[in-house]
Amino acid sequence: MTMPATVSAPLPTLSAETSTSTRPASVPDRSQWLPGLLKWLLLMLLALGLVGPLLFILAQAVLTPAGEWAGSRPFAQLFANINFLPMLGRSLWVSAMTAVVTVPLAYVFAYALQRTCIPGKGLWRGIGLLPLLAPSLLPGIALIYLFGNQGLFKEWMDGSIYGFWGILLGEVFYTFPHALMILLSALSQADGRLYDAAQAMGASRWRIFTTVTLPATRYGIFGALCLVFTLTITDFGVPKITGGAYSVLAVEAYKAVVGQQQFGRGALIGLLLLVPALLTFTLDAWLQRRQRASMSSRSETYVPQPDWRRDGANLLAVALIASAILMMIVVAMGASLVKLWPYNLQLTLQHYDFDNMDGGGWLAYWNSLRLACGTSVAGTLLIFCGAWLMEKTRGQAWLSTLLRMLCFLPMAVPGLVLGLGSLLFFNHPANPFNFLYGTMTLLVLCCVVHFYTTAQLTAVTALKQLDPEFEAASLSLKVPLLKTFIRVTVPLCLPQLLEIFRYLFVSSMTTVSAVIFLYRPDTVLASVAVLNMDDAGDVGPAAAMSTLILLTSAAASLLMHLGGRRWLARAQAWRRGRAH
Repeated sequence: MTMPATVSAPLPTLSAETSTSTRPASVPDRSQWLPGLLKWLLLMLLALGLVGPLLFILAQAVLTPAGEWAGSRPFAQLFANINFLPMLGRSLWVSAMTAVVTVPLAYVFAYALQRTCIPGKGLWRGIGLLPLLAPSLLPGIALIYLFGNQGLFKEWMDGSIYGFWGILLGEVFYTFPHALMILLSALSQADGRLYDAAQAMGASRWRIFTTVTLPATRYGIFGALCLVFTLTITDFGVPKITGGAYSVLAVEAYKAVVGQQQFGRGALIGLLLLVPALLTFTLDAWLQRRQRASMSSRSETYVPQPDWRRDGANLLAVALIASAILMMIVVAMGASLVKLWPYNLQLTLQHYDFDNMDGGGWLAYWNSLRLACGTSVAGTLLIFCGAWLMEKTRGQAWLSTLLRMLCFLPMAVPGLVLGLGSLLFFNHPANPFNFLYGTMTLLVLCCVVHFYTTAQLTAVTALKQLDPEFEAASLSLKVPLLKTFIRVTVPLCLPQLLEIFRYLFVSSMTTVSAVIFLYRPDTVLASVAVLNMDDAGDVGPAAAMSTLILLTSAAASLLMHLGGRRWLARAQAWRRGRAH
């Protein structure tokens, strides 16, 4: 095998002389059994953090308190409630309308970034993804300050912000960046020959869009619709604050467990919330198998040409959407810095005196930092090593297949369902791991499992880009695979490792639904403190804590971006050398 000269630095670890002279013949090669052992450890962690909670929430729904089979009676009683079917209809309606509104807006935004020549694309992209750094409670708080009873524009809504319109507007803000990321990917590549042929035949811009661009991105559109619908129907942050009397399933499950201690009813609703997530996940996976590649070896990359009419219209649309996003964030941040919004706008930091307010004090913020750091460190190591074990090691193929299935399952499990299942599983007196309930360890485990799939996909994509000859050379030279992993695989995949780290940090800082049932007074989190302060009527402090979460997430992302540049420059130096 001929290796490029630019990879010569790590090659001494792969030499036969090094591998044979330092290890006696009687010592077994650990690379033969260590990957199998690590796979079993990963399986046990996934069973503990994912399979056990899901089985318990299923048992709670179909078994009586005495442990006998209840059949369909619990579901029949749930549906027989006079208020349940209207609540189910409201949940489906607001989720569908959110998807119908959000996806076209995200498509216009993504189209402007990928298929036009508007200026400042990096800035617009950053603004479009900014809601990812904030908890889902922030848009609800901002809407109250804008259109609530004491809002700046209360006459516009006439009090109707507490209900359907409040949930719809808040969920559009919350789900917009998720849809945008999918559509940016769908619009990132196109065959320029199709556009050249359409223009040569005299097709109008609109006809080219409807016959070339739109059909090529239909799978991305459907995936975005599914994701937005699922995120909306399982989120309770926005409807908890702006829903008012417009009750939905997610809030009802929260009330059943926290307010009424009806764990069986909460489990039933949790299972119902699992159904749309599983359906959309299955449909999306089916469509992905049917999707054909839009780029072939003969394709020519499409490069948009300047067009002042098209670019001007798209720039105006992007500016309006970005202004709405910024307005929500600026209002929440501004309200946290004034005495009494909107009557007394004198600047003050009194809302940041968390220790003198309900919600958990500054302890909640420091706990969230601990959670984010623990999740990002432990999660990055666990997920990347697990992906490497499944993709780059041999033996126990059935175990790797089982692990792949379990790694994809969290994508279809809403955070509220996982949190409720973890409550039932780890709080059970017969569970030998019940000592973990309420601890930071359990919160970290739950967050790692909740965000596992996206990070897993990132890791697998990076590993599949590496030539299998690295591992083949290790086996032929009898070099332990673990050494190859540390000296070769990790440096080459460092960009994706940093992206996984950043994703887990930000997601852990902002999550509410996955941890709302799992904390104790000494492990209360910042996102939960926002909810508690809002319940106590302290909307200003709730806005302040939301602002702090957003600023912390933004600062951490910026530090990881700037700090990672130097590491990446050193680890990826071989790429530049090979290019030259």
